[in-house]
Amino acid sequence: MPKASYSQEIERGLRVAEANIYHEDKIWSRYSNDKVDIGEVLASVIRTLHKALPITKPMKALSIGSGAEPQFRILETAFRGGLHLLDMDDTSLDILRERIHRQATDHASVVRADFKEIFRDARKTRAFMETELAGGRVELITLHHSLYYAAESDWLPILANLYKSALASTGALHAVLMANQSDDPATTTWLYNHFVGKFFGARNEQDLRAFAASLKKRPLFRNAQVLVKTNRVRFRAPDFEKLMAVVWMILLYPDVHPYSEKQRREITEFVHQRFWQKDQPLIQLQDHMVIYRGIPFKGLI
Repeated sequence: MPKASYSQEIERGLRVAEANIYHEDKIWSRYSNDKVDIGEVLASVIRTLHKALPITKPMKALSIGSGAEPQFRILETAFRGGLHLLDMDDTSLDILRERIHRQATDHASVVRADFKEIFRDARKTRAFMETELAGGRVELITLHHSLYYAAESDWLPILANLYKSALASTGALHAVLMANQSDDPATTTWLYNHFVGKFFGARNEQDLRAFAASLKKRPLFRNAQVLVKTNRVRFRAPDFEKLMAVVWMILLYPDVHPYSEKQRREITEFVHQRFWQKDQPLIQLQDHMVIYRGIPFKGLI
């Protein structure tokens, strides 16, 4: 197959901007070590829970917005007492339903709902736990790349309600988010802040590290361990279209930022010159926050 010309690649990079977010995330998952990074920290969290709980206790988990991502397989095997998967994306939920049926993983169930609408309201959180989890609590709650979709002003009520009404007395909450500050032009953070700042006068204000620091000062989390670490994730695409599909996902087009055609072309040409022509990977600085409740020793992260 002949190599595409520069203009052809630019046009393909523009067309892929209309891709489904599920398709974009699949590319990101396949060609980056993001899920490996999440899986490694998740395994550490589960190891901490195993040490703190009786070995015979069947653990339960609530996965918020993780969809059909690979960590489902870790959660399914570790949380035999019940795995509840909450998401709004019908494509992801259909995949999960088919997998649960095909593999007879009856302890796993799916819920189609907007986590923001449920968990930022204390009454709705309690009602959800009563109806979907029969009044029980879970040993693990995951928010893997989910808080992007909630305003930062909603983070505190969401996590406070989950902590008070959903998390077991011995349990953990694991959240993952792209770091919101970086001076390195090779990072997803810089890419987002540069173009959103240039075209809309805004920047990424979703600072998980600062939020974690603020939680430590709140009475509700006084006896909890709130731990944070930042890891480095690499993404290298096999073709320019896949690279641009991920770039549009990172730049939140079109759901959040409606870049004009001229702006999309400028972005596409920049990415081609800065990353594709130089064969340079896209780097994501990834923040992990783990809140441990009722753990009498230093938890792992």
